[in-house]
Amino acid sequence: MDLGLAIGLIIGISLILFIIGGFLGFYFTKKMFEKQLRENPPITEKMVRAMFLQMGRKPSESHIKNVMRSIKNAK
Repeated sequence: MDLGLAIGLIIGISLILFIIGGFLGFYFTKKMFEKQLRENPPITEKMVRAMFLQMGRKPSESHIKNVMRSIKNAK
């Protein structure tokens, strides 16, 4: 009886710790991901237009679409 109780406790505690570890891993990974998005937001068409204007070029819709497509394909 003592051996069965010990094995049951070990398995029960292991499962509880595994579940707690999963939740903690999910929480910290989510926080890191949100921090990365805040620090490095994804590039939008508005940003691409601003880059073209800063370079002294008039942004056409086809240029904007080409840049966005190339960014999407590079990922």
